[in-house]
Amino acid sequence: MRINLVTLFPEFFDSPLSVSLVGKAIDEGSLSVELHNPRDNATGVHRQVDDAPYGGGAGMVMMPEPLALTLDGLSDTHRILLTPAGAPLAQDDLDRFASMEEITLVCGRYEGIDERIVEHMIDEEVSLGDFVLLGGEVAAATIIEGIARLLPGVVGNPESTVTESFRDDGMLEEPQYTRPSEFRGWSVPDVLLSGDHARIAAWRADERLERTRKRRPDLVDE
Repeated sequence: MRINLVTLFPEFFDSPLSVSLVGKAIDEGSLSVELHNPRDNATGVHRQVDDAPYGGGAGMVMMPEPLALTLDGLSDTHRILLTPAGAPLAQDDLDRFASMEEITLVCGRYEGIDERIVEHMIDEEVSLGDFVLLGGEVAAATIIEGIARLLPGVVGNPESTVTESFRDDGMLEEPQYTRPSEFRGWSVPDVLLSGDHARIAAWRADERLERTRKRRPDLVDE
C-alpha cells in the first residue's frame, strides 16, 4: 500500500515512520510512504504558503496554489484532509483506507486551507475528535499506524486485530491479564485460570458489555 503525505513539516515524520511496526512495514515493503511539501511549489523568495483570510479574522490560511500544484501530481488517489471540521475517525475508516491501494493524507495547518481546494481537490475530511491541534501531522501519524497494523504480515498474530475494541460486537475490549497470577496481592480473576474455554468466553463477553456500558454507553445504544 502507498500513502502520500502532504505536509509543511516532513521532518515531523522522521521518527514515526522509522520505529515499531510502521518501520517494519516500510522496511519489508508492505507500506510505502512518500512525503510532499507544498512549500516546494510556492513562489517568491520566502516561498510563502499562507496568507491572511478574506473578510478579516485571526490567523492565516494555507494558500490554494502551492497545495493545488502538489495535489495535481497526486490525482489518481483518495485524498483525505485532516481537519477538526472533518468526520470523526473510526475503526471502520481505517479498515476502508487499508483496503485501498493508495491514499493521500493532507495535513492542514494554521486556520485551515483555502476552501476551494477542499471543494474541488479533496475526497474526504477526517478528524481525530472534538479538539484542535496545531496541524494534521499528529492525525496523519495516527492514521498511518492504524493502517499499518492491518496490513498482511505486519502484526505477528493476525487474530489480535480481530479480537479487540470496536470489532465484531462493536464494544470495547475486555480487561487483559498476564503472569504472574498474583502481583502485590492483586489476583487474576479465577475464571481465566480455570481452563474452561466456554466460561472464559462468557466472562469476556460480560466484561466487554459492562466496560462499554460504563465508559462508552453510546456504543451500547448503537
